[in-house]
Amino acid sequence: MLSEAEKKLLDAIRTARQERRPRTPLAESLGVDLAGAYRVQEASFAGEEIVGYKLGLVSPAKQKQMAVSSPIYGRISRAMLREGTISLGEFVQPRVEPELAVVLRDAVPPGSAPGAVALAIGAVFLGIDLLDSVWEGYRFSAADVVADNASGGAFLLGDRALPWPLDGDLALFLDEEPVAAGPVAALEPVVEHLAWLASAVGGLAAGQVVFLGSPAAAVPAKPGILELRGPCGSLLLARLEA
Repeated sequence: MLSEAEKKLLDAIRTARQERRPRTPLAESLGVDLAGAYRVQEASFAGEEIVGYKLGLVSPAKQKQMAVSSPIYGRISRAMLREGTISLGEFVQPRVEPELAVVLRDAVPPGSAPGAVALAIGAVFLGIDLLDSVWEGYRFSAADVVADNASGGAFLLGDRALPWPLDGDLALFLDEEPVAAGPVAALEPVVEHLAWLASAVGGLAAGQVVFLGSPAAAVPAKPGILELRGPCGSLLLARLEA
């Protein structure tokens, strides 16, 4: 059950998305804390099939900047997994960042030991997170961004399973121009992050996908051919249209 303040925050986010118009952050003025923000996030997906999660603020530096002591997460519905061509006109403030995503072979119950979590990973894929915040200029508190589904807008998943663990770099290009890059190692400790997520959401199911966060800063999305190059010669392509 949402409080009145949480309902107001949810309504503001829904309206901003419907109108495709960013607005100033609200959580602090409404008195909505992080726990309340997660309730807002959950309510925003009522009736939708959740196929996985996205991790955010995976680095200690980002957590310190946002005054939190752990990563954050957002939900991924089946409709948010996209392929081929994406229209940027669907979004409020689209940005893109290079990521990796794991698909779980086995369930991960809350409190799972690191070894069990590692064994539950089925495969890793290239991924692109098309971020979309309703908060003007991507300036927000932790509660604001969590309520807004950790800025998750849409997700692209590669079709080639890569070995895990994985080394190397991720490099994102738009019309063959490099726009973002970073090392896979920056996403560690992946197993600890997955264990944290499993406990936070009451367990992860076999077959669910988890986007692991990005080793690079997000960049504004513009029309063109988006290309993510990863380890082992892996490649993920998509077309962004206005």
